[in-house]
Amino acid sequence: MIFGIAALVPALFFVIGVIRDRRRLGNAVWLGVTLVFLLLWLVFRASANGGWSAVVVGYVFVAVLLGLGFVLPSALVANGVLMLRREGFGLANLLSLLAGLAIFGLVAAFGFATAHTGPVVDAVIGSLLIVAAYVAFLFVSLLLYSVVYGSIGRRTGFDAVIVLGAGLIGDRVPPLLAARLDRGLRLYHREVDAGRTPLLVVSGGQGPDEAVSEAAAMRDYLLRRGVPDELIVLEDRATTTEQNLRYSARLLAERSWTGRAVAVTNNFHVFRAAVLARRLRLRMQIIGAPTAWYFLPSAFLREFAALLAQNPLVHTVTCGLLVGLHLLLTLS
Repeated sequence: MIFGIAALVPALFFVIGVIRDRRRLGNAVWLGVTLVFLLLWLVFRASANGGWSAVVVGYVFVAVLLGLGFVLPSALVANGVLMLRREGFGLANLLSLLAGLAIFGLVAAFGFATAHTGPVVDAVIGSLLIVAAYVAFLFVSLLLYSVVYGSIGRRTGFDAVIVLGAGLIGDRVPPLLAARLDRGLRLYHREVDAGRTPLLVVSGGQGPDEAVSEAAAMRDYLLRRGVPDELIVLEDRATTTEQNLRYSARLLAERSWTGRAVAVTNNFHVFRAAVLARRLRLRMQIIGAPTAWYFLPSAFLREFAALLAQNPLVHTVTCGLLVGLHLLLTLS
């Protein structure tokens, strides 16, 4: 009962946070804490009832352990190999492979600890498990809330549609960027059908291996699909998501535009872009475009790492306190 009541507190903070601003990073944490308390409530309730409830909980627990210890890392390693074959060698494309190998390493360390028990070994392995559990909690919380954020919010009534750039192949728009442009086009046509004439802002500078700026290639893509040239606004200096948002908002302000804007990116990138928009104090919603399935694990891991990097001190201190408490209890 106590865990069920305890779950109401973070759930209340979660609801209040979503109502105040869906782009708050803390919303993801409150959602994760709520789910943890609900899970504990279900486990203790099943244990108290006994019978089939306890048996089912036991089987679920074993299935989760097998999934986290073998199925998940195996899938990540397989995805990492596929990413290298389809997208080429690069740190971003190695993330799922490295994550899978890290989980296998943690499982092996835990197996070693069960065979070589002792205060020092228990302290070290316990510390590793605490850090892994903390990171896993944050990852699952952010992943779930990213899905929640992408599923709620306004879908119509926009006066400007900003499409965030992505890498080109020479001067060609690749599938990842085409998905963003197509989603932006659908939003544009929806507003036109409703009697509005929204601006389409294409944002992206020119990389060292690109023949033209991303904005120029995106503009040509939209022109070939019937968008009037006078409704397309070029922002061709940005090289990061933060610059995409800031420079695009500045261009709209220079045109004395005061309406409602939406930015389009890929679905894995939606929540981080929303967090950045909030930090820049931009009244802007973010909407996602579909992404190839094999690209998602590495992409979500990259977004997760970028979100963690925004508050490294907070996470370092939190992990330090948890590990310190564990070592104090283990070695005392």
